[in-house]
Amino acid sequence: MPYYIYRITQTGPIRQLSKITQFDAFKEASNEAKRLRRETELGPGDAIKTMFAANELEAEDLLNQPPKEDFTTGEDY
Repeated sequence: MPYYIYRITQTGPIRQLSKITQFDAFKEASNEAKRLRRETELGPGDAIKTMFAANELEAEDLLNQPPKEDFTTGEDY
């Protein structure tokens, strides 16, 4: 499965996803995402994300899902 790199632009409650590129190996995708984060001017709420998925549709679906809540807070942790 490939690694997809997306630029995410947040406009209110709506996320706009723009596919930048894709790679077959994690190391290449990670290096490119880090380079893009350093060299690209991102506005408030914008992000560069890498997603591992079977296809572009699955990658975009995963990127649009709300983040999971962190249940590791509280007295027990």
